[in-house]
Amino acid sequence: MRVSPTEAASYAGSGVAMGASLTLTDIGVIVGIATACLTFALNAFFMWRKDQREQRESEERLREMERHDG
Repeated sequence: MRVSPTEAASYAGSGVAMGASLTLTDIGVIVGIATACLTFALNAFFMWRKDQREQRESEERLREMERHDG
């Protein structure tokens, strides 16, 4: 899908107009929301890794117990 230069200029102009209309408060809110979303995503990722690590450790402990009991 090709975008004509006129259409691209129109989108660019509307993007610049929207960016110019933002106040410092608006930018602060946007940055705050982005930071909160990034923090949530990173925390979820690292908790998933921790859960995987603890799962492997638990399985290994069970195998060790079975070896000693058997």
